[in-house]
Amino acid sequence: MRFVFFIDHLSTWVGKTFAWAILILTLVVSYEVFMRYAMRAPTTWAYDTSYMLYGTLFMMSGAYALAHNAHVRADVVSRYFPTRVQAGLELALYLLFFYPGIFALLFYGWDFFAISYRQNEHSSYTPGGPPIWPYKFVIPACAALLALQGVAEVTRCVMCLMHGKWPRRLGDVEEIAIPINKEAEIKAAQEQSGEPRQ
Repeated sequence: MRFVFFIDHLSTWVGKTFAWAILILTLVVSYEVFMRYAMRAPTTWAYDTSYMLYGTLFMMSGAYALAHNAHVRADVVSRYFPTRVQAGLELALYLLFFYPGIFALLFYGWDFFAISYRQNEHSSYTPGGPPIWPYKFVIPACAALLALQGVAEVTRCVMCLMHGKWPRRLGDVEEIAIPINKEAEIKAAQEQSGEPRQ
């Protein structure tokens, strides 16, 4: 679990670090709106900056979301399966779909970045646009972080198959049903014991 939590903490640190991009993005867009409509002097750099910041934020927070089990899941049926069946199903999905997709993103993303770097590619959206190859490096970097976080998730599946229960996660994101169920259990226990409700 120490190794799994190390990966979780790394993904969390990267996600929280890149979350500051949303503040910078907000300032850039606000400045552009002010300059465009109040000063009648739109900037030439705000558009490139805003899509690069948004794309970087979106890509670099993927491992964070995976570490905290915060991705949207279609588990309407699988949540009712026994725990070991859930773990086996998740393990199969990681091996059959997640890792082939992530390795393709890593391989082709690196190629995409390398071509851009060799050409010293610049943005074509604005005259004298900024270099775009650093932005394209985000693709393989994101894939590498997701692959690493995937190791932690696969390890969790294997541990669940071995022990019959899901290992602990970092406590940053909690499914809404968990506190509601806990509260209902406390109320039911109080009613059974005759204690007054709080």
